[in-house]
Amino acid sequence: MGHRERLRRMVQLRMDRRVVGRVDASDVLQETFLDASRQLANYLADPPMSLFLWLRFLTGQRLMAIHRKHLGAQKRDARQEVTLHRPAMPDADSMSLSCGLLGQMTSPSMAAVRLELQVCLQQTVDGLEPLDREILALRHYEELTNQEAAEELGITTAAASKRYIRALERLRRELRKAPGLLHDEWHDE
Repeated sequence: MGHRERLRRMVQLRMDRRVVGRVDASDVLQETFLDASRQLANYLADPPMSLFLWLRFLTGQRLMAIHRKHLGAQKRDARQEVTLHRPAMPDADSMSLSCGLLGQMTSPSMAAVRLELQVCLQQTVDGLEPLDREILALRHYEELTNQEAAEELGITTAAASKRYIRALERLRRELRKAPGLLHDEWHDE
C-alpha cells in the first residue's frame, strides 16, 4: 500500500516505549489494514476525509487499543482526553520527536554531541504548547502536508502554517542558547 511508510513513521513516533518490545510497527499496520478492509465499503460510501487520513485515523485507533491491552490503566491520563472534533490519538513523546528532528548523526565522534543536543531538544520540545508539538510531529516526522495536518487538527490551513513556523522558530531560538550544540542545518543565517 502506498501509505505504508508514512503510517509506519506515525506508529514509531506514537507507540509507547513500554510496548515497543512486545509489538512491532508491522503488526500494527497489518491489523490496521485488516480493519480498513472490513470498513472500506462504509468509507467509500461517504468519505469523511482523504484516504490517507482515514488510514491514519484507523492506525491511531489500533494503536490506542494496543496501548490499552498492554498497559491497561497505566495509559489512562488527562492528556489522552481530547475535544470532540479531534479523535483520540496517542501523543508523540518529546524523546521520539527530538530523535526525528535530529535525523541521523551516526559517526562515533558525533555520539556525545548528538546525546547532548537530543537532551536540549527534548527539553525544548517539552516546553512547547501541545498543539505546536503536534504540528511538528505531523509535519516534520510523519510528513503530512500542511493541508493534511490542518485537517487532522481541525484548524485552517493558514493556522497550521503559522503554528508550524512558530514552533520551528521557537526551537531555533532555544537551540541557539546552547552554543556548540547546533548543527549547520539549524542555522538559516
